[in-house]
Amino acid sequence: MKSKTAACMLLSLLMLSACSSPATNGSAPAQSTGQQSESSPSAESTGTETTETNTAATGETTGEGASEATATSPGQTGTSAESTATNAEQTQQPYTYHMNKSYNIVPNEESEATPKKVVLLTFDDGPKDEKMINSMMDTLDKHHAKAIFFVNGYRIKSHPELLKLIHDRGGIIGNHTYDHIVLKKESKAKVTQQIEDTQTLIEKTINVSPRFLRAPNGATNDTVHELAKKHDMLYMNWSVGSLDWVNQKDPDAVITNVMDQLHSGSIILMHELPWTVEALDRLLTKLEEKGYSFVDPNAIDPTKTP
Repeated sequence: MKSKTAACMLLSLLMLSACSSPATNGSAPAQSTGQQSESSPSAESTGTETTETNTAATGETTGEGASEATATSPGQTGTSAESTATNAEQTQQPYTYHMNKSYNIVPNEESEATPKKVVLLTFDDGPKDEKMINSMMDTLDKHHAKAIFFVNGYRIKSHPELLKLIHDRGGIIGNHTYDHIVLKKESKAKVTQQIEDTQTLIEKTINVSPRFLRAPNGATNDTVHELAKKHDMLYMNWSVGSLDWVNQKDPDAVITNVMDQLHSGSIILMHELPWTVEALDRLLTKLEEKGYSFVDPNAIDPTKTP
């Protein structure tokens, strides 16, 4: 009886052991699988970061400029763009001069260090001739000077390449109306057409909007000034006339007329004429010998109207 009981107990123990072992062995794979499943998001995240890094690397390879190559995220790209815009603003020179009511160029109050003994060079009634333009620009370059070229619309229409030549060589373009007529004798509609047609033609030809306006013969009226303000232009006459249009083709007379009227801030009126072109180098040399500097028209504030 005892032997039978012992045998039964032994059989029960063996059965219990056999049943419990598969359960234990089965739980381990389930637990391991669970851990791998939880780690999957990290694996996906790693994959995403790799993709973004590769995309950034592609951007560095195809991007233009070192600043763009360093951009590795949208946020950084935006910062780079803002930095570029800031740099562009910093490179734009501030206005240091303005024109007073006597048509003289004077330093702004906040620009006390700016040279005061200055003249502004201006040429009217072009563009006419390639050879004369190149000669004038060569002389201006020699003296490190810039000038405003007040041009007529009908001349631009005939020879747009000459306007491009002046612009490409650093000349500042001003509006001198379309047909060079006396504006104060014309209707408001005619004055508007003369100024706005020329403005549009200049913009289409060189992609620049003139910031200076001069009426032929200096004959202005309220409509002219209203249109100048409308188109953000400074209306500009002159304070020294070279009289090159009446001096019987004499280069020496051009120089004498300017030097006799010369004063600080002078806006000098000249024209694209052969004898003026011939006189220009000697004239600028004499001005420099008198201690005058040449105002860059880009430094003149067009919003300060007298």
